[in-house]
Amino acid sequence: MSQQITTLTFFKYPSFKQKVWAFGMMQFAHGPLKKTAGLEFYKLLGSGKENFDPKPDWSVYGLLQVWENEESAKSFFANSNLYSRYLKHSSNQLTFYMKCIKAHGQWSKKNPFKVSENLDEHNEFITVITRATIKLNMLKKFWDYVPKSQVDLIDNPNLLFTAGVGERPVTQMATFSLWNDARALKKFAYRSQNHRHAVQQTQALQWYKEELFTRFQPYRIKGTWADFEIPKSLK
Repeated sequence: MSQQITTLTFFKYPSFKQKVWAFGMMQFAHGPLKKTAGLEFYKLLGSGKENFDPKPDWSVYGLLQVWENEESAKSFFANSNLYSRYLKHSSNQLTFYMKCIKAHGQWSKKNPFKVSENLDEHNEFITVITRATIKLNMLKKFWDYVPKSQVDLIDNPNLLFTAGVGERPVTQMATFSLWNDARALKKFAYRSQNHRHAVQQTQALQWYKEELFTRFQPYRIKGTWADFEIPKSLK
């Protein structure tokens, strides 16, 4: 039985000095992460501005980690010198602990997420990660369409947290979102005219070189973030 869990940590860097440090760690953190016990997969992520604007937000970075088990994750966050440095240089941190519900597609030529056999049927919260490498000849069409495809997310009462992240600006992008429950997510995915049209465009134009869609059950959230209150049952 797989005991795999996934964590996604966001870091906030307000000052210019902190931003420079964070940008440098997109290169220098690889060495320590590759040596981390129990870490099966990771991605260092930059972020875009609000409403999935492709322009970089130099004040927010993310760290996605797929762990062999929860004990490995706990050891990293409690004892890692690398994570201690992240804590020292960032003003806020927010970590989502998640179990995979389903995953379809690939990330760097593999699917690192294993479906959990230990989900809580009473936990209705759901998180979603979608990521894609966009074909170079489709970049303009893709980004021209993004604002329209995301309009139904703005002020959506069931969307509790969202962020646009990516490995590289413009070409390798991902989205992360936390929803009240699966019903709210399905309502957006299948009843939103703009989103349905976006899916149709994706199928018709084939603008992705590689893509992955993953749903998770978040079971714990730790940290603080501006304008976001952790649901009581996830603290």
